[in-house]
Amino acid sequence: MIVPVDPSSGVPPFEQVRSGLARRINDGTLAVGTKLPTVRGLAEELGIAPNTIARAYRELEEAGLIETRGRAGSFVAAAGDESRARAREAAESYAAVTRALGLSPDEALKIARAALNHTR
Repeated sequence: MIVPVDPSSGVPPFEQVRSGLARRINDGTLAVGTKLPTVRGLAEELGIAPNTIARAYRELEEAGLIETRGRAGSFVAAAGDESRARAREAAESYAAVTRALGLSPDEALKIARAALNHTR
């Protein structure tokens, strides 16, 4: 199974798929160029709706982690490494803003954790 989905979780299935794939791409478990299962194939394997997988794939593509090559399918994009750099830049910018606002590091981390745990 490429990513697990827990139907009893409070996290929506598309987010479980999106974050699970993103984690595997970012940690190198899914290497650049790896072909991903088709939307229908993964939906069938996980027992969820194809639209759920399509949404996860769409968001991963928007983030630059995967690319779709028409009928050839979806693949892990080379831009995956760029996502870490973008996240680091965003974190540095956030740190500068919170320091300028006079927030303590603990308070800034609480705000960041709340934002990370917020589901769409």
